[in-house]
Amino acid sequence: MSAQTPQTVRSPDVRRWTGVAAIGVAALLITEFVLHQVVGPRPELDQSKDLADFFVKHHNLILTIVLIDTVLMANIIVFLGGFRQMITHTRHDLQWIADITFGAGLVFVAITMVGDAMEAGSALDVVRLIPDPSSIRALTEGHAVMFGATGCVLLAVISGSSAYTVIASRALPRWTGVVAWIVAGLQIFGLATIFGGTSDHFWFSSGGVGVTLTATFPWVAWVITVGIVTIRGHSGLHWGRPRVVEGAGANA
Repeated sequence: MSAQTPQTVRSPDVRRWTGVAAIGVAALLITEFVLHQVVGPRPELDQSKDLADFFVKHHNLILTIVLIDTVLMANIIVFLGGFRQMITHTRHDLQWIADITFGAGLVFVAITMVGDAMEAGSALDVVRLIPDPSSIRALTEGHAVMFGATGCVLLAVISGSSAYTVIASRALPRWTGVVAWIVAGLQIFGLATIFGGTSDHFWFSSGGVGVTLTATFPWVAWVITVGIVTIRGHSGLHWGRPRVVEGAGANA
């Protein structure tokens, strides 16, 4: 009696899932943007009564935004994993740079989720509790830095390393690598927001709309663009035979 040969489970299409994750990022980001417009700008942190009233009025929407952002971060993890696979499959010798992109991306996701937890803490401070403006202020100042300068440093590393690997490997169209270099430059520009204070009415404040427009949004737009390129099958990959550079070790 001959032994049955086990069936091989086909690996998921990395290009398709990278694209799907990027489209998920787009949908969630648009939803977040709409909800942020509904919530509106936060009062100044030294206006204790107005600050407490703001969170009492909008705490459910703020918690919803935090939950959506957490799902968005999960989509980014899938995107980063797919992006790393596309690069390493095409150029094995670029794996260490692709690992930098993936590692910095995971740290960015972790930092963002810590910031989300702080923002959720501000909202939870008013749920069936007497609001404590000093606690809300401390939590808000903490997450502003994480969404601002700290996030910009990590996004600059992600964008710069992505740009190099895309251009060097040709796993994606060259112009996507050039755009990533531009995005990396915008991240460095966004570092100055750490000196901009905490006012939601000042566009270049720490964690404010300025860092969103000049740093976070351009990177997310690049993620969505890469996702569209990959899901449409214009990546230029040759999955049957990885491209190997002469002189590069197989285990590089």
